[in-house]
Amino acid sequence: MASSSVRKQSKFLMALDLIDLRIGVLGVAMLVISASTAQAQVELKTYVDQNGYLNVRQLTCAQLANTFQEDADFLGVWYSGWYNGLMKKHAINVRRTKEGIHQVIVYCKANPDKKITEAIDVFLKRDRASQQ
Repeated sequence: MASSSVRKQSKFLMALDLIDLRIGVLGVAMLVISASTAQAQVELKTYVDQNGYLNVRQLTCAQLANTFQEDADFLGVWYSGWYNGLMKKHAINVRRTKEGIHQVIVYCKANPDKKITEAIDVFLKRDRASQQ
């Protein structure tokens, strides 16, 4: 009787060890996946030339998506001013600008190979189409 009780207890402990092992392996796998998909964020100044200038026409969506949020927002407001200046507009709709910046950042995260100016063009075309 004692021997069957010890066997049951031993099987139970082996099952627990197997469960612990599976949980451990799953945890390590999740950690590896999250670490490999996470990109280190860099400051916007990483992309300046030797004179301290950003070539805004050459910046990529990957660069925008991998910078800090406040730098991405800053850059978004700059692009908004640039485009509004080209269109001879002298006012800003704060809500629409913030939403537009957000939409461009979302697009850039999904399309890192595109240039930011291309992403803005996509957003502007969608925005114009939705207003018609």
